[in-house]
Amino acid sequence: MSPHFPDSTREQDGYYGQRRAELVASLPRPLGRVLDLGCGEGGTAPGLRAAGATWISGVELNPSAAERTADVLDETLVGRIEDLLDRLHGPFDTILLYDVLEHLPDPASVLVALHGQAAAGARLHISVPNARHWSLLRDLVLRGTFGYTDAGHRDATHLRWFTRGDLEELLRGTGWNPEPGSHPALHDRYGRLHRLTRGRLAEFTFWQWVVLARQEGGS
Repeated sequence: MSPHFPDSTREQDGYYGQRRAELVASLPRPLGRVLDLGCGEGGTAPGLRAAGATWISGVELNPSAAERTADVLDETLVGRIEDLLDRLHGPFDTILLYDVLEHLPDPASVLVALHGQAAAGARLHISVPNARHWSLLRDLVLRGTFGYTDAGHRDATHLRWFTRGDLEELLRGTGWNPEPGSHPALHDRYGRLHRLTRGRLAEFTFWQWVVLARQEGGS
């Protein structure tokens, strides 16, 4: 994490406790055994349990956030994802990477390594900030700044940025097949604009891209 934005500040802001209910609700059922990478305080766990998850493992870099998962996850490992994948009790049917890839020095190597923990037909559910959001273009062109902040779309801890095309190319190159139409539905506050343009401007209005992918050869 960035030294300019201490983890204690993030904890006070609820950074580690997000439930991501809209993402959990969109997961295909059955969930089976779930791996939540970057699980924070385990905020997704209640929704995952309610949706039928039979086991939930988590990996979290922040020790104090990981401690709070003891009552909601079946297993939590503390440290870097890259160092811990081979210590998990897999295989897993559903793997979550919510706002994680942008923090990794080498996301491709992690996506490749995940095949070793994936059950047959495993699904990978990912969210990342959208590098083509109109506000970023505005700030670069009109304000002359990238506009880093302590959280959110341009979190100062982000190491990488993805457009939808970048993310899908990364997935295919690491053995994961993005499912058609797994990006966000066109129902945000720009809904009328999306309808008028048949969704052609979606890549400039969504804060995040959400993609569901399956292993190559998976059914």
